[in-house]
Amino acid sequence: MKKELMIFLGIFLVLALGMHFKEWTSHPIEHIMALPGAGAFGLGPWHPLIIPAFIYLVFLLLRGIVKLFDTVKSRF
Repeated sequence: MKKELMIFLGIFLVLALGMHFKEWTSHPIEHIMALPGAGAFGLGPWHPLIIPAFIYLVFLLLRGIVKLFDTVKSRF
């Protein structure tokens, strides 16, 4: 569980810094305070959690597929 939380936080930080690097380096408090009025992709203030959760689910699905192929490969 701890490993999965660290993966999610890593995805969150990479996406947050990748998309908002200038805002995080120049005025981070104002950027966080403007979050209730955010409208990214129509998700509103929940976009910082929804977008990384979606990316995490994609990575989880890919890891599951790789694990499935590894178990099938080891049987033959």
